[in-house]
Amino acid sequence: MPGGVGDFTRILAEQFRAHGHEVRVLSRAGTASETVPVSTVDGWGLGSPRQIRAWLRHVNPDIVNLQFQTGAFDMSPFIHFLPRLADVPVVTTFHDLRFPYLFPKAGPLREWIVMRLARRSAGLITTNHEDDLRLNAMPKRRLIPIGSNINRRAVDRQEIPALRARLGASAGAFLLGHFGFVKAIKGIHYLIDALARIRRDGLDMRLVFIGGRSNTVDGGEDERYLRDLDERIRQLGLASAVHWTGFLPDEAVAACLKAVDLMVLPFTDGASYRRGSLIAAIHQGCAILTTEPVVDIGTFIHRHNLWLVPRHSAESIQIALAHLLSHREQLKVLSAGATELSKHFDWDVITNETVALYEACL
Repeated sequence: MPGGVGDFTRILAEQFRAHGHEVRVLSRAGTASETVPVSTVDGWGLGSPRQIRAWLRHVNPDIVNLQFQTGAFDMSPFIHFLPRLADVPVVTTFHDLRFPYLFPKAGPLREWIVMRLARRSAGLITTNHEDDLRLNAMPKRRLIPIGSNINRRAVDRQEIPALRARLGASAGAFLLGHFGFVKAIKGIHYLIDALARIRRDGLDMRLVFIGGRSNTVDGGEDERYLRDLDERIRQLGLASAVHWTGFLPDEAVAACLKAVDLMVLPFTDGASYRRGSLIAAIHQGCAILTTEPVVDIGTFIHRHNLWLVPRHSAESIQIALAHLLSHREQLKVLSAGATELSKHFDWDVITNETVALYEACL
């Protein structure tokens, strides 16, 4: 299944198997795995509870872990009643606490149905500080971050110039990188505006979008945003300064992350543990510019492991880029800080913490 939740579930399942546990996965039609047994449902609509019950009877698990993200279940209300469908403890991992659509003017019912899922679950895993604060009254809750879905790759320095050339960067250019699907919440339009201003000052700065442009599961608003972004790039005369790699295998993504001078991830809702693209860049030891978190995250330290700028501000990004362009020694500090920070997102730690919560719920 494309996207961060799919990648996270795949890696976590493989980690469990490596630790001697047996894993079965239920997902949407079209999902597949070479390493983990996967069953599928036609969709998450009215018929899904019956299919889920039949699968549970067949698998007979000790525990069920719901990898919950509203969008991943087509905004369907039925998945919120999983604890009633299962005869064993259900642990819910909240990748976000956004509420489902349900129906027009659903109002408070949208929040009620998500919080009901939290209350009825035997245990809760939050992946980020924002959601952990909202669930702080719930028992048997742990904050366990997501890990990187991109493995580290050692890149020979001699490979870098040729790789940068393929990414559209000349020898003296300053190469910015962005990783992850293109959505409005990623704040990329602010980055594009900042890049245009920098280049108008005569500086050779370029931008590469690493990986696929969009998630096949999502559409609508995200597709419109992508079309608008393409038009913005054209109007600002940036077409020759922006390169799109398209979908890449993990090894190629890791190499690209190593080749850029600075990763820029200007999330409109701020830097967060919920952002897989940020975690991947941290894991690779990249120098990273991103936006200030909306809540206090003690591990994110400005100028040490991340360069933090205000949200919703092309001007702030422009000023930061100009500073880092003329103070390149700071990039080495940020890279070393990110490498140190990456220890918080180690997959063995994530696996052991998750298993410990399962045992507490059993």
